[in-house]
Amino acid sequence: MSAENQPRRGRPALLDNPNADRIRKVAALAGRSVRRRTGEVLVEGPQAVREAVRFCGSDLVDVYISEDVAAREPQLLKEARKATRWVHMVTPEVAKAISPSAQGVAAVVKDFRTDGLPKVDWDFVVIMGQTQDPGNAGNIIRAADAAGADAVIACSGTVDVSSPKVVRASAGSVFHLPSIVNVGFEEVVEWVKARGMTLAAADGRGSVDLFDAEDGAESLNLAAPIAWVFGNEAHGFDQLDISKVDSVVSIPLGGHAESLNVSAAAAVCLFSTAKARRRMRA
Repeated sequence: MSAENQPRRGRPALLDNPNADRIRKVAALAGRSVRRRTGEVLVEGPQAVREAVRFCGSDLVDVYISEDVAAREPQLLKEARKATRWVHMVTPEVAKAISPSAQGVAAVVKDFRTDGLPKVDWDFVVIMGQTQDPGNAGNIIRAADAAGADAVIACSGTVDVSSPKVVRASAGSVFHLPSIVNVGFEEVVEWVKARGMTLAAADGRGSVDLFDAEDGAESLNLAAPIAWVFGNEAHGFDQLDISKVDSVVSIPLGGHAESLNVSAAAAVCLFSTAKARRRMRA
């Protein structure tokens, strides 16, 4: 057995006890308080683990992979073993004990979140203003990544972006761009304005038509430095001071749909911005 495949001293090559202390500790990372105390995050599922393996570098702590997943996805196993010596083969029972949602593969990484706003001049930022649903938060992060945003800022009151559900919903995009958390909305507004960015909010009652902005309307320049803020799923911006926003933008709707899910609205706005930015560079 090569050095990179050697198990830790005193531990079996195949972890087969779902009640072992090690497995209990990994599974406990599903809890927010445990993540806070340990500074570690649980990553579930092949896609999210693959991105953790590729992007976390030395922050990748452990990988747990069942024999059937290793046989089905040999490239994932190969990349994991190249990234860290701590790759553990586990039985399906152990994989399920770590997380029933992990589909046979999980990883532990060091906490990727950053407290406090950085002194950098990004020009395309996404702000989650009290987004509560983990699936929505993960999808917004994924859309931000796909659209080429510089960072995602999770305002106070937003779901914990280190939650395994958020990480899984993001398909690993949490590892691709900075995630700034625990920041008050007022502080974010000051930071955005100090950098000369337009603060735009997506809201069905907005006076600025997104399609008009795409067509070059002077009401909103999508190609200019911009920070998009998306509100709470149920209450929108009722709990945030929207008067501080430069442009409140509505997405024209056809058919009979009353509104879009917040993550779908975010994707539309962010890709409209990406399109405008590409035109500007052409």
